[in-house]
Amino acid sequence: MGGWRDSFSIYRDRRQLIILLQGFSSGLPLLLVYSTLSARLAQAHIDRTQIGLLLLAQLPYTVKFLWAPLLDRVPPPLPLGQRRGWAVTLQIALMLAIAAMGLADPKTDLGWLALLAVLVAFLSASQDIVIDAFRIEFMPPESQGAAAATTVAGYRIAILCSGAGALEIAGLAGWRWSYGVMGLLMLVGIATFLLIDELPPRPRAEIVQREQLAADYLARNPHLQGWLAQTLANLHGAVVCPFLDFITRPGWLAILLFIPAYKLGEAMAGAMSRPFYIDLGFSLTEIAQMSSLVAFATTIMGGMIGGLLAARIGLLRSLVVCGVAQSLGNLFYILLDAAGHSLPILALSAAAEDLTGGMAGAVLIAFLSRLTRAPYIATQYALLASFMVIGRSLFTATGGALSKSLGWPMFFFVTTLITLPALLLLIWMAKRWPQNFE
Repeated sequence: MGGWRDSFSIYRDRRQLIILLQGFSSGLPLLLVYSTLSARLAQAHIDRTQIGLLLLAQLPYTVKFLWAPLLDRVPPPLPLGQRRGWAVTLQIALMLAIAAMGLADPKTDLGWLALLAVLVAFLSASQDIVIDAFRIEFMPPESQGAAAATTVAGYRIAILCSGAGALEIAGLAGWRWSYGVMGLLMLVGIATFLLIDELPPRPRAEIVQREQLAADYLARNPHLQGWLAQTLANLHGAVVCPFLDFITRPGWLAILLFIPAYKLGEAMAGAMSRPFYIDLGFSLTEIAQMSSLVAFATTIMGGMIGGLLAARIGLLRSLVVCGVAQSLGNLFYILLDAAGHSLPILALSAAAEDLTGGMAGAVLIAFLSRLTRAPYIATQYALLASFMVIGRSLFTATGGALSKSLGWPMFFFVTTLITLPALLLLIWMAKRWPQNFE
């Protein structure tokens, strides 16, 4: 027990407070271009088809790896260091763009509101790139699991503010005040980055050598002039080398297969959980009270447990333990199906889903963080995180048809088994390429 208490001390590291506040800034804009925006549009009696199209503004979160190399290399407008300078620049822009969304009237300025939503999503996704890179560089390898859990905690607090909080303010004072207050909350991230120091650059000798070889080759090419050769060399270093560095490491293809597969069963079950609750006769108020509110606490708790396991038993074992736990969590849906309209079992089912999902999410983020290498941390993490999002988006779309053909109990049983191939792949990767888990 003393060893576990010592492991828990990773959460008493004062650097975790910085990670918490950055996680808050990262999560704050998300619902403002998603469910909070859809509620605002619905209140303005905007056609549901247009609402659905406007929610495509979230696309930048999926493809953010495309411009991540720029944030790794291009000097920021504010001379505060590579990470701090970009973070503060993006957060100031976010503060203004979010406030501007509040000024746009959906009835008369729908096109302008749509452009602002895309801008907020782009700036938010860019902010995520910088914050993720800073977290990985800021915290030591053994603390990446705990840092991921703290990030999730900050993210969940922000979602509570930009979801329920924004709706409450809008009900009392209107949408202008709601979005204005959300914009001001970006000051949390700005102050956090201004009060800390820029991180020192990490060693990059072998990678610099690879980039220099490309630069020398281009300089010797008689068809290229000096400035063009330098431009192409810079593009090669910023865009090609991060991906080349990743695909030359052992087991890279297996890693890309594992990432979406690891949380697939949990994601499929979670995507269909609300329709399942409604089929059982639960009202929207009951679902909100017993599911959404429970999720806030249990996801944070699950993330902390996952981070603690990663520090205590290592990355590989924690991936296996949390992967099994999130699969078994889906069985609580079968229990709820048998119980019928039972609020206590609904709360238990939601708690099991979010607790085990939070555990698995924290250790997966720690694993992805461990796979990145300087000076390409922002680019490589954005790429790996995009695989997690793209895989979840593509495969969970089949959940509706699958649940309809199998029925709810068998559907949730299948989602419990779906994670098994990912766990077998994980064990095989660990035996074949153990260096990826060290």
